[in-house]
Amino acid sequence: MPEIRMYSTRICPYCIRAERLLNKKGVQVQKILVDHQPEELTKMIEITGRRTVPQIFIGERHVGGYDDLVDLDLEGELDPLLHP
Repeated sequence: MPEIRMYSTRICPYCIRAERLLNKKGVQVQKILVDHQPEELTKMIEITGRRTVPQIFIGERHVGGYDDLVDLDLEGELDPLLHP
């Protein structure tokens, strides 16, 4: 099973929704809290080119944000990424 990383903040409602969806799929999420680690925010922006959270990675693949995650799920592409 690939590692799931999510750049997040403690108060982001979309981060909470993304984590719930991934937990429902039977995976645990490694959260990187950018509101408490500003150097991680800088790293996230450099890697993704985005400034918003969540930013989700499945293994080394950048999935995007919450809407991107939901789109993958609706298209039937999320489960094969999570459980190859």
